[in-house]
Amino acid sequence: MSEAEITRAITFTVNGAVTDMHVEERFSLADMLRHCLALTGTHLGCEHGVCGACTVLVDGEAIRSCLMLAVQVDGSDVTTIEGLADEDGRLNRLQQAFSDHHGLQCGFCTPGILMTLSAFLADNPAPDEGHLREALSGNICRCTGYQGIVDAVMDVVAAPAAKAGQ
Repeated sequence: MSEAEITRAITFTVNGAVTDMHVEERFSLADMLRHCLALTGTHLGCEHGVCGACTVLVDGEAIRSCLMLAVQVDGSDVTTIEGLADEDGRLNRLQQAFSDHHGLQCGFCTPGILMTLSAFLADNPAPDEGHLREALSGNICRCTGYQGIVDAVMDVVAAPAAKAGQ
């Protein structure tokens, strides 16, 4: 048996659904999400953990999925960009704010940024702009200049949940 054929059975939750599968031990989490589960919203940019495009949540923590082996999520809860919207398919408050404030252009980096910011806001529900910019420093965006992203997040922080439709 070649090294590429060694697989391991894992069970984890992805976007709320319990998933049992066999995965090659050498597969990154990003590769498994994209190629085995067809969750292609997780983008691969640098594949070195620098750009942030592949960021997903693992047990609520923002993780670079290109740097994590798929077998490491055994028993974990994984959320990808496909699982960020409300259950009825409507954009969540942060996604809607990105749309309202033009916080995206080409969209390649957007899923990773949204996942990074989801984890950041869960831990820091009322950040100032400086802390927000620091949190964004690990995500590379070549199109927006970040101001629309900052404006979107600051709008979410300032708006009560009822105003945003929740």
